[in-house]
Amino acid sequence: MTLNVCHLTSAHPRYDIRIFRKECRTLAKHHKVSLVVADGLGDEVIEDISIYDIGKPKGRRERILDGPGKVFAMALRVDADVYHLHDPELLRIVAALKSKGKKVIFDAHEDLPKQILSKPWVPAAVRYPVAWGAYLYERWVLRKVDAVVAATPAIGSKFQSWGLQTTVVNNYPFLYELGHDNQHHPKSNPPSFCYVGGITGIRGIEYMVRAFELLPNGFAVLKMAGPFEEEPVRTKVRGMLGYQKVKELGVLNRSDVAELMGESRAGLVTFLPVPNHLEAQPNKMFEYMSAGLPVICSDFPLWRELIERYRCGICVDMSRPHALADAIRFVVEHPEEAVAMGQRGREAVTRHCNWERESSELVSLYASIHPNPTQTYG
Repeated sequence: MTLNVCHLTSAHPRYDIRIFRKECRTLAKHHKVSLVVADGLGDEVIEDISIYDIGKPKGRRERILDGPGKVFAMALRVDADVYHLHDPELLRIVAALKSKGKKVIFDAHEDLPKQILSKPWVPAAVRYPVAWGAYLYERWVLRKVDAVVAATPAIGSKFQSWGLQTTVVNNYPFLYELGHDNQHHPKSNPPSFCYVGGITGIRGIEYMVRAFELLPNGFAVLKMAGPFEEEPVRTKVRGMLGYQKVKELGVLNRSDVAELMGESRAGLVTFLPVPNHLEAQPNKMFEYMSAGLPVICSDFPLWRELIERYRCGICVDMSRPHALADAIRFVVEHPEEAVAMGQRGREAVTRHCNWERESSELVSLYASIHPNPTQTYG
């Protein structure tokens, strides 16, 4: 059965890897798919997916307060059978969509209450009561949705414990997108280590810079691809001695990310141990593996279990920059073992942790959804 499916986001970019490149493109092979975004870049049709733009908000406050109403108005114009929501602020329009006889799916990219506990813009004194309020609100609203899609098993287990229909769709990488020919790339000199993604304090930027400060000049360089999301953090780390060994590359397209990974010795994922990170499965970790790179990551129990299962990297103590510096030294000084770790990680992605396998969970969920009898579709 072909459905008219509309994905809704007020916070993510239109070509978001999970929303557009993975979920929308996968579903477009089976259903009519559209996407509502808020980036000010206008409407377009790409790969048979219709994108509708409600305009870019002036800031976080406007996005949270006004965005859901604008998204809802556009959603009604699209008149889909199924609405797939991707942002917590859009929970406000669940009841309104259900009152119109629509099917609603909520895609939980993060654990919202744990996420709030680590938000620097939420005053520390009120984080716990705000997180508790978000927990209660989320639990109340999600009783009304038809299904929940969870980005990790840990997030999914929470919703399953509430008795909600939950499908875990892990945010695994595409096969071969980033690593099919990386073995032929010349490695940079001095050896480079890469970090790909948003750059923030809680994602360990200061820790990485301090670790490189401990290394001899010319021993290694850190190449960062992604936006600085906190200007005060950017100002602080630029004043650190170790930043002389850092290269900011800005936001790269996917082919440039592949080239960066191809010339790197290992990929870094040194998130701080805040609640929302402990059971996360960062997409970049699996992307490094898919590119054949050893992973150097925070020593969280879930991450250690992954690294030890596939023998694909090194876990480091986040309280000791020396631990990261030692891991970097090991990769540089033991190139054969580093290559072997990277090959084992790539094999794990090829066999298990890839979107081509994972997407079947999303397709199966939609195959179980039927529009209400009063709805029509083409």
